[in-house]
Amino acid sequence: MSTYTNTITSIAIGSFDGIHIAHHALISQAEAVAVIERGEGYLTPGFKRSWYTDRPLFFYLLEQVRGLSAAAFVARLEEDFPSLKRIVVGYDFGFGQGREGDADHLRDLFGGEVVIVPEVTLEGVSVHSRVIREYLQSGEIEAAHRLLGRPYRIDGDVIPGQGIGARELVPTLNLRVRDYQLPREGVYATRTRIGEAWLPSVSFFGHRVSTDGSFAVESHVIGHDIGAVKGQVFIEFFARIRDNRAFDSLPALKSQIQADIVVAKEMLNG
Repeated sequence: MSTYTNTITSIAIGSFDGIHIAHHALISQAEAVAVIERGEGYLTPGFKRSWYTDRPLFFYLLEQVRGLSAAAFVARLEEDFPSLKRIVVGYDFGFGQGREGDADHLRDLFGGEVVIVPEVTLEGVSVHSRVIREYLQSGEIEAAHRLLGRPYRIDGDVIPGQGIGARELVPTLNLRVRDYQLPREGVYATRTRIGEAWLPSVSFFGHRVSTDGSFAVESHVIGHDIGAVKGQVFIEFFARIRDNRAFDSLPALKSQIQADIVVAKEMLNG
């Protein structure tokens, strides 16, 4: 992050991947957010964090600051935010080379106020991005949503598919999704945003074990003729329907997809 003059007096520091309910406990106490960008397995990549907060975001790449001592890191913050009077961090915050500094050490190094936000739990579960990723990887979508405080959402660019869907199954949007942590392979009740419209859908994430074996992200919009779609599309998860599995024939796969659509409609309407 380049140095420039600003009047920000308080910042929350952390990775803030996902902007979940524990993150909001920090962000709500600061004017701006200093994001330590780790560069891996995102719930919410890069600037897309700004979709879930009204605070301005300032990014530090982990690889560029991890070699700084704890004292040098605090000095960097004071240089970048010359009016800084308050820093907000979580109870488990670590910083400096080898994570030599913790939240209490920050109080010793910084001349202003340091607010340490205690552990946030929900139904006995500690709210962390790592836990949300684990829920997604195991297909526990509703549990992930509770910790996020919102439905999990991804976006991608429309790409050509196999061509089988429109001819022999159901028409789908095929997406190239980058950087996001995808949920466990399977079929999900979802909403798909095309332009500004959120539409009911059923989406598949996984390897096409009944056809070419390739990995795919596909969404079928229910009850709407969407025509040819280009560009960016969003998918918002609602509930998991079933695991990915192989079918002996395309008619058998089509029959299952039609059953999935019925279940998805019930879930989305319920």
